[in-house]
Amino acid sequence: MATRKLVLSAAALIFLLLAAASLYRLLVGFPITIGGQQIGQVITFLVLVCSLALGMMLFSEARK
Repeated sequence: MATRKLVLSAAALIFLLLAAASLYRLLVGFPITIGGQQIGQVITFLVLVCSLALGMMLFSEARK
């Protein structure tokens, strides 16, 4: 049971770090280019919302 909580908490932390990086990109606005294609701010906002939601769900599941 303790291993399950540890794994869920670690995954949640990774998602929240991704959300923090996305928020930083939205605030600073530095460009990201993958394969010659520019990644827009809208995609970054969607990543922020999804990673926050997943991180919060995983933290709530780890508390059970």
